[in-house]
Order: sequence, then structure tokens, then C-alpha cells
Amino acid sequence: MNPKITRFIAEKNPATPCLVVDVDEVEARYRALGQALPQARIYYAVKANPARPILDRLVGLGSCFDAASWEEVSLCLQAGADPAAISFGNTVKKVSAIRAAYEAGVRMFVFDCREELEKLARHAPGSRVYCRLLVDNYAAEWPLSRKFGTTVESARDLMLAARDMGLDPYGLSFHVGSQQLSAEAYEVAIARVASLFTDLSAAGLDLRMINLGGGFPIRYREDVPEIDHFAEAIFGAMTEHFGNAMPDMLVEPGRFIVGEAGVVHTEVVLVSARGRTDGLRWVYLDIGRFGGLAETENESIRYAIRTGRDGAPSGPVALAGPTCDGADILYEKTRYDLPLDLESGEVIDLLGTGAYVSTYCSTRFNGFAPLAEHYI
Repeated sequence: MNPKITRFIAEKNPATPCLVVDVDEVEARYRALGQALPQARIYYAVKANPARPILDRLVGLGSCFDAASWEEVSLCLQAGADPAAISFGNTVKKVSAIRAAYEAGVRMFVFDCREELEKLARHAPGSRVYCRLLVDNYAAEWPLSRKFGTTVESARDLMLAARDMGLDPYGLSFHVGSQQLSAEAYEVAIARVASLFTDLSAAGLDLRMINLGGGFPIRYREDVPEIDHFAEAIFGAMTEHFGNAMPDMLVEPGRFIVGEAGVVHTEVVLVSARGRTDGLRWVYLDIGRFGGLAETENESIRYAIRTGRDGAPSGPVALAGPTCDGADILYEKTRYDLPLDLESGEVIDLLGTGAYVSTYCSTRFNGFAPLAEHYI
């Protein structure tokens, strides 16, 4: 566990549940990605964690930002980000949000259908636009392939239409899914994008940018490939398909930047055998799916757990949150073992929770207060 966070918890004894994030670790991860992929501009995915201390640090480092809403655009601007460094990266945008971002100076927007393109032409005239392609998310632990993106054939027509509408058809984007474990997913997606670059060039339209999205994995309970592994595959594929005519490269990391920088500190509310004879205990925490752990849905993201009794005899548990909603179960199918003498009132830590936790927190469901946050 992060030693800086360990010291903070020991010295401050913060009330639970809470999220503790080491902002220095955020910077270290940003720098590591920049070193691995120096050819790419980093657009931090604000949705992962939009906390002001994180945005302040990243602005100071010269980061660009991928915003999913006008509210996120506004947060970046308040932190001192240059509007030219912000991409409005949600394919579904209200007209009012497009107008507000455009009036604030944002000039880069994504789309994946003609209707959205027409909105951009009307309310963000002359802006750089890029089209999101639908690509395979086969090795991602959190797939994103159902809701967003269009086909190569449709994207071709849309990019030509963007030019005719007076917009600047800048490039193409894709997302191989969050917590993507296969570098091949990027290679396959880059090949698809490259073929469309060639096709559009033959039609008289030369694109200038590829947005590789995010998806770089972090360690939860299992080891994952290092960022250099993905960077090597990405640069190799880009070189193979584009040679010396390399387009601008953008990446949109969120989880990779902030995930491992955070720890959720939580109290065990109840340990119950529930009359079972198979040894499985139910451990109820003071945080659950509605308190910020939404990515435990389908047990897709499996957080590592640290207790004060690690190394003691342990046995299987199911983990659940504190609410009276029957869906507030974190892990029942995935094997977790916790100390046999674990008791209510003890505190444990969920590691790798810096991303997509605080932003998923509901507002006072069952009366529980929003998750407290500490940035150190």
C-alpha cells in the first residue's frame, strides 16, 4: 500500500468511509505515460476523478483534458486549463453544453452520428471535429463498445460531410475498453483507422489526428502488462501503417493516471455467517455500490483489500455495502478471503480506488452522506 497514504491514515484517523489520494503519485503516473509515449499528447479523462487538486497538478504539468460535459469543461477552466487544451469528448451533448463550451473557447469536439455533427456545425462552427469508431473490446474488463462509436463506412461519409458543413475534420478516435489487457486491441484498432485515413485521402480529405482513447490497465489483484508493453505495440502499429507521415497522436487516460493513487478506507459494519454451514461469511462495509464502488457491477473491477490482520488464518467471504438495496453486493462470485477473526468495527482498505469511485457516488441514498475525500 502507498506509504504516504498509510501514514496519513495512521496519523489522521479519518472518519470512514473516505477516499485518500496521493497527488504526487498522480504526477508520477502522468510522467510515466509521457515517457512511455512521448509521441502522444495526454488528454486526462476528467470523469475518472475531477477533484480540484488533481486538475491543479495536471494543469501545472501541461496536461490537456478530455471533458465529458460542460460541467467538466468548466472545472478544467477554473483550474486554469487553456480552452485550446480541452477536448469535449462525449458523443452525446446537449446544445446548451456545446454552446457554452464553444463560447468559452473550446474548439475540439467528438461525434459519432450525423445528428450530432449537425449540432456541432450549427453551434460550434469551424471547430475541429473527430469521429469515434466502434472497435472490438474483447480483452477489456470494462467494455465500452455498445453505447458509442460508428462503423468505418459511416465514419467515412460523416468526415466528408463535416468538411462540407464548414467544420475542420481533424481525425478519428476509438476506445478499446477500460482496463484493456491486450496490446493487440490497439494494433487492430490502429489498422482499421489507418485504412480509413487512406480511403479518405483518396477522396481528397487528409486527416491529421488519431485519438487512441484510454484503457491502459492498472494493477488490482492481478499483475497487468506494463505501460511500456502497450507503448511499444502502439508505436509499432503507427509506424507500420503511417511511416514518416505520422498524424497527431492523442491518448485519454483516466484510470491509469489516478487509479493506483487512491485508497478507500472503510469500516466493517457487520460480519455474519447468515446460518450457512459452508464457512462463507458475509462482510458488510460502510461503503458499497451506491457509495462509489459502482465498478463492482458484474464483479468486473476486483479491488485488492488490505486488513490489519493480513497473514492471519483466513476464509472465504462475500462483500456487500451498507444499504437496504439487495443489489448492493460487491463480490459474491469472485473468491475473496479475509481473516477468520475479522470483526465489526475494524477498518480495512480497498486499493486502486483513485478512479471512478468518488464520481460514481450517489447523493444520500438511504441517508448515507457522500464519500469524504482527502487529497494529500
